[in-house]
Amino acid sequence: MAQEIYYEGYTLDGEFTRFIKVWISVFLSLSYSFAVAKLIPKGILRLVSFLPIISLFFFLPLNLHSMHLGGTSAFFIAWLANFKLILYAFNTGPLSDQSLSLPKFLAVACFPIKIQNQTNSKQQQQPMTVQKPVWSYAIKVLVMVSLTWIYRFTDRMHPNLLRIVYLVHIYSMLELILGMVASLVQICLGLELEAQFNEPYLSTSLQDFWGRRWNIMVSGILRPTVYDPCLRILATILDRKVAAMVGVFATFVVSGIMHELIFFYFRRSKPTWVVMWFFVFHGFCLSAEIAVKKAVNGRFRVAKMVVRAVTVVFVMVTGFWWFLPELLRCHAEERSFTEYRILGEMVNGLVFNGF
Repeated sequence: MAQEIYYEGYTLDGEFTRFIKVWISVFLSLSYSFAVAKLIPKGILRLVSFLPIISLFFFLPLNLHSMHLGGTSAFFIAWLANFKLILYAFNTGPLSDQSLSLPKFLAVACFPIKIQNQTNSKQQQQPMTVQKPVWSYAIKVLVMVSLTWIYRFTDRMHPNLLRIVYLVHIYSMLELILGMVASLVQICLGLELEAQFNEPYLSTSLQDFWGRRWNIMVSGILRPTVYDPCLRILATILDRKVAAMVGVFATFVVSGIMHELIFFYFRRSKPTWVVMWFFVFHGFCLSAEIAVKKAVNGRFRVAKMVVRAVTVVFVMVTGFWWFLPELLRCHAEERSFTEYRILGEMVNGLVFNGF
């Protein structure tokens, strides 16, 4: 069964071969970047030396076609690695740590991980995001296994209930994938890493959800690449509070563009810009939320249970409007479970037939 047609004419073996070639190219390219940065001072010239690598990283995911190998590679390479290289060109961001050896540089550059800094964490206003216990990931595994059974009855489910199932699937899958990558890096390199999700369903506001709980690595990269430069530039011509809100909105616009790019790798068709509206709307709402908080200045308090419920419902409803339709247009759930099935058949074949 390992040779069974994957989908769209691609075999599982062929996809794995392309995946290996893509990641060999990534590691070689980042090794070049590591060496070049030792020779070229920070600034535009270093950025120019990185441009061939940045361009290659946009191209490489086009060689992959699966939801999991292709989708995660696109996220790691075309988005995170490229943004980190842009920061590194100016000697900022996670790659600017001069103590990083080449293996650690490669890991930090191309994987969604953040090394814990015990010294700096004590000085930060926000508490450090700690690693999650094993049982937390075990629950996500059980959820994913349960979903394989639940999806058999989708034709009998109410559309809204089915949408909730899809959102649970997305969250569980993302946390498992990012958690597994971080665990492998930790085992191989002995690094203490921060978790990428911090129980987003406990968010007390949009600011809490996007800034401290949901996909924290992305927030940590978007801030220095988009928000901080916007704030510095706009603060010279606008009131700093206004500049900060514009910076927040610009950050969500860039996030929307990058999500459209990831969906392009999934669909290989012209962007619809529907997902872009999700992030534009959230950028506007988050900017408004910050403005209201500053105006109220803590004079009114709402029970945590209420604000948590409102935040989660708001994210889910807007996700129903603008995010899920694009995933369904990609047939994401069908393709994902097709990949689970084929991988399971391959593993069974190896176990029962021998290597």
